[in-house]
Amino acid sequence: MNNHITAETPVTFSLPRRINRLADFAYNLWWIWNPEAIRLFNLIDKALWEAVYHNPIVFLRDVGRAQLNAVVNDRHFLDAYDRVIKNFDSYVKGNHTWYHKTYPNAGEEQIAYFSFEFGLHESIPVYAGGLGVLSGDHLKEASDLGLPLVAVGFLYTQGYFSQKISEDGWQENRNQALKLENLPVMPLKDENGKPVTVSVDLTGRKVFAKLWQINVGRVPLILLDSNVEPNNASDRMLTSRLYSNDLDLRISQEIILGIGGVRAIRALGLNPAAWHMNEGHSAFLTLERVREMVLQGKTFEEACEVVRRSSIFTTHTPVPAGNDEFALWLIDKYFPLYWQELGITRDQFIDIARNKAKWGGDAFSLPVLAMHLANYRNGVSELHGEVSRKMWHFLWPDKQEKDVPISHITNGVHTGTWLARQLRGLFDRYLASDWLERIDDPTVWDGIDNIPDAELWMVRRHLKRKLMAYIMERSRNTWISTTIHPVQIIAGGALLDPYALTIGFARRFATYKRANLILRDMDRIMNLLNQPNHPVQIIFAGKAHPADEGGKLLIQEVYRAVKNARNGGRLVFLEDYDMNIARYLVQGVDIWLNTPRRPNEASGTSGEKAAINGVLNFSVLDGWWREGFNGKNGWAIGDDIEYADHDAQDSADAASLYDTLENEIIPMYYDQRSADNLPDEWMARMKESIRTMAPQFCTRRMVKEYMTDMYLPAMQSSVNKVVVNKEKG
Repeated sequence: MNNHITAETPVTFSLPRRINRLADFAYNLWWIWNPEAIRLFNLIDKALWEAVYHNPIVFLRDVGRAQLNAVVNDRHFLDAYDRVIKNFDSYVKGNHTWYHKTYPNAGEEQIAYFSFEFGLHESIPVYAGGLGVLSGDHLKEASDLGLPLVAVGFLYTQGYFSQKISEDGWQENRNQALKLENLPVMPLKDENGKPVTVSVDLTGRKVFAKLWQINVGRVPLILLDSNVEPNNASDRMLTSRLYSNDLDLRISQEIILGIGGVRAIRALGLNPAAWHMNEGHSAFLTLERVREMVLQGKTFEEACEVVRRSSIFTTHTPVPAGNDEFALWLIDKYFPLYWQELGITRDQFIDIARNKAKWGGDAFSLPVLAMHLANYRNGVSELHGEVSRKMWHFLWPDKQEKDVPISHITNGVHTGTWLARQLRGLFDRYLASDWLERIDDPTVWDGIDNIPDAELWMVRRHLKRKLMAYIMERSRNTWISTTIHPVQIIAGGALLDPYALTIGFARRFATYKRANLILRDMDRIMNLLNQPNHPVQIIFAGKAHPADEGGKLLIQEVYRAVKNARNGGRLVFLEDYDMNIARYLVQGVDIWLNTPRRPNEASGTSGEKAAINGVLNFSVLDGWWREGFNGKNGWAIGDDIEYADHDAQDSADAASLYDTLENEIIPMYYDQRSADNLPDEWMARMKESIRTMAPQFCTRRMVKEYMTDMYLPAMQSSVNKVVVNKEKG
C-alpha cells in the first residue's frame, strides 16, 4: 500500500498499561477465530460481553475500571493475556505461512478480491447471507494461509435489515443505522491527513466514495462509502443498504463497486496481478481495467486479452434473480461516453455482455460480462459446475456442453470461526498437535477414532444445552421487554427440550429452498413431533429478501405452523437470524436439514459448518452434499435426479423425508443404545461425518484450490512470474 496512506483508529481506550494491547483486537478481527482471545473479554466481564453483542470496541469503551483493575491483579488472566498477545504478534508479523513456503519468490504480487458483501461477525452487520459469509470466510483463510490478498466491498451504513415477525407471521423489516464509531473500520487518510476518496461518473455527475479499512488478520478489507461531501443527499445513500430492487440504485452501486473499486485500488498504490470477482456484482471492474490500458496506448483487443488473463469469476447461483442484468436503456443512461474511452462503438460495447432478457429484448448481463473478460471461471460445487456449463453454453456455441470452460471449486467454511471451542479442545487432545495447520489433510482426521465416544457425546450434549439455554434466555428477555402475545414467546422456543432430537433449518427464505417441505403433511409431522419418549423438535430461522413476497409468504406459512398448539412448542422460529444465532445452531442441533429444489442450491455452506461440529446432515443431494454424502455420514432426501414437475418432486422428496425420519433417524437416536446409554450407530455416523467433511469442506482446501487453479495462472501471466516450490506445493 502507498506509504503515504494510513489507516487511523478513530477510538482510543483508557486501559491499564499492563493490558493496553487489548485495543489491538478491537481493530483486527483475528480475535473472532481465536477462542483464547474471546475468553479474555469473558473473563473481564461476561455479562457486558454478551450485552454488547461481542463487540470489543463497545466493550472496551464501556467496561468498568474496577473490572479492569481486578484482572490486572489476576495472575491467571495475565498469563492468558500474555499468551494471546504472543500468538497475535507471531501471527500478524510472521512470514512462515503456507503461501510463503509454497511460493517463496512471489515478491510483491497481489490478489484483489471483490464482493458485494462480507459476513465477518454479528457485530459488523454489513452482510445479508451466504454469499457474504462465504466472502468473510475466504478472507479469514487467505489471512491464515498468508495470501497477499486485498479485498474490496461496501460499508453499508444502514447494514442489513433487522427482522421482526408479527403475530400473524409476517416479516417486518426494520432498518438500523450503524454507528461507525462502534465498528472496527478505520478511515484511510493521505499524507495531509485528508480522507482518501475516489469518484465515478453517474449520469453526468461525479459521485465520490470515501475509503475505510477493516483488518481481517493479515488481510486488508477496503470498504467504499458514498456518505461523503460533496455528494447530494440521494448519492450519499447509494452505499447505505444491501440489495435494492431499484435498478437505478443497483446499477449505480455496481458501478461504484466495480469501477470505483479499481480506482480505490489505484489510489492505494496497488497493482494486483490477479483480480477475483466473487459473483457478477463487481463485473464492471473489467471495463475499468480495459479503459486504463486503452488510455495507456493498448488497443481494445489487446487490453481485453490482458484483463482476461488476470481475471477470475466465481458464479454462485443458477437462479435468475442472482444474475444481474440491465435493460439497454439503462446502459445508455449510465455509460453514454464510456465506450468512446474504450475505443469501440456502442454495439461493440453491448456485445461484451449481451444476453436475452426477460423484457423480450437484449439485456446487458454482468455474469456474461465477467465470463467474456475472465479466463478463469468456476461454479461453487461439482453439480453447480455442470449446471453452469449448461446454463451458459450459449456463450460457447462451438463447444460441446461438457467442454464449456467453467470449472468448479466447491465452497468450504472457515474452521476456526465455526468450530465450537469445546470440540476444538477435544481435537487438541486427540488429533495431531498441528491439526489446525493441516485441516485439509484427510490423514489428520483419522484420529477422530481416538476420541472416546463418551467424551464426544458429552460435548455434543453440552452444546445442545448451550443452544437451548440461549434460546430460552432470548425468549425470556423478549417477554420482559415487549408486549407481544404469549404464543409468540412459545413460538420463540420457550418450551424446547434439551434432551429431545433437535432438527435445525436456518437459511435465507427463498422459495426454492422449500422451508415448508417438512410441513407438507401436517398430520404426519405432528405425529413425529409428539411420539411418546421419542419427541422431535424443529428450529427454523431465516430472513426473506425485503422484496421477495414469495419468501415472506413462506415465512408466514412456517410461522403459522409454529404457532399451532398441536405441536406442543416443538416447532420454533427464531427471528432476526444472524451469524451469532447461526453459530449456536450449527453447533447445537442434532440434525441439519436442507431441502432445496434440485439443482438450485449452488453449494450451500451451513451444512458444512454443522458437519465439523458433529451435527449430521439430512439433505437433498444438491450443492456440496451431493459430493459429501457417502451413505454413512448422514442421510439423503430423495434421489440424485431432477424432476420437470415441481409438485411431483416435492411429493417424492417429502415422502422420502418422512420415511427416513420415521424408520432410520428417530430409532437410531433413541433406541439403538449401548449399555452405557450411548447411541452407538449415531456416534459412528457422527465420527464419519467429521472425518470425511472436515478436510474436504474447509476453506483451507478451497482457498488453496483458488490459489493453484485460478490465482497462480493469473499471476504467472503478469510481468513478474510466480513459481511454485514443488516441495511445498
